[in-house]
Amino acid sequence: MRYNLLASSLKLLNSTKKHNLFLVNVRSLTGAAQTNDAAAPITRPPPAESRNPGEEQRSLHIAVIGVPNVGKSTFINNTVNHRVCPTSAKVHTTRQSNTAIYTIGQTQLVFYDTPGLVTQHEIRRHHLDQNFKSAYRHAIQHADIIAVVHDASNAWTRKELHPTVLDTLKAYSNLPSFLVLNKIDALKSKRLLLDLIKTLTNDTLTVGKREAQAKSAPVKEIRINKRESSWSHFSDVFLVSALTGNGLQEMQNYLVGQAKPRDWKYPADMHTDSSPEALIVESVRARLLDYLPQEIPYNLKCEIEYYSVEKNVVYTSVQVQCPTTRIERLICGEGNGKLRQITERVTSDLVEMFGQAVSLTISTVSKGKKTAA
Repeated sequence: MRYNLLASSLKLLNSTKKHNLFLVNVRSLTGAAQTNDAAAPITRPPPAESRNPGEEQRSLHIAVIGVPNVGKSTFINNTVNHRVCPTSAKVHTTRQSNTAIYTIGQTQLVFYDTPGLVTQHEIRRHHLDQNFKSAYRHAIQHADIIAVVHDASNAWTRKELHPTVLDTLKAYSNLPSFLVLNKIDALKSKRLLLDLIKTLTNDTLTVGKREAQAKSAPVKEIRINKRESSWSHFSDVFLVSALTGNGLQEMQNYLVGQAKPRDWKYPADMHTDSSPEALIVESVRARLLDYLPQEIPYNLKCEIEYYSVEKNVVYTSVQVQCPTTRIERLICGEGNGKLRQITERVTSDLVEMFGQAVSLTISTVSKGKKTAA
């Protein structure tokens, strides 16, 4: 099984070299109207190594916040053009703050991927650590600006900002913030997007803000009804699809323009400050969320057993500790078929993340009995 997965990961690695997995199509969204037009290829920036040594370094640290499952990790991965943050279709994939680093020219953008903002009830329900809520506070305290990611596709929640988001913005009102309306690819109505912007930005909406400032012209304001579920101090609003990449280039250009003159915190070729072992464990846990039903994956504990890099190949093993033998059988499936599927999927994620061939073993254990795939 180890040999087959290694051969598969080598094949996938060669494929990713020919077709960059993060080469996404992006179109500029200067207004709320562009949601169905043909996409234009993303303009790739010059590599950091090509920068002018005489120019001054600049950097910006961005805390990315939002409720669970709004697409924060996917948003960061596609913005930095590298898989750094594990993703899944379920809530609470991110359980601690992750750092993603993107260096373009003389500017370094540092993104803090934070756990979804939750209530105390949600912490108990999903067996979250009590320091879960402190992770986003720590990230914001190291940030220059706050990015609020909001799911525009959810008809039940899109018309208001969650109370936990508003409480956070109020607590850190000294920091500038901007709104990211994500998943716009799921919307067909341009009018709906305009209405959403008006509603979520509270009693005023600046129209043509950047264009007006560029021309030194007064900015027109539209008065709308106040809502307790909105925020009036966003410096800007971006319409994006983190999944397809639409709108990310414009937002990235905005952040580069906001960068402060100062030395970089990280080397130009660094993508994250997380250890490889931590990334592997989080990648396994993320795929368990995808493959297992209901609350079961939240009760599992993943630990790294082995990690080594030999001849440009990552060899690693992860153990999944199960509370009962019944849950262990559910993870393994008939003839260990499901466990092999999970292992192959995680291997694919890690090849994309490390840019190297990966040999991965995932084992399960319950009451001293161990099963490996």
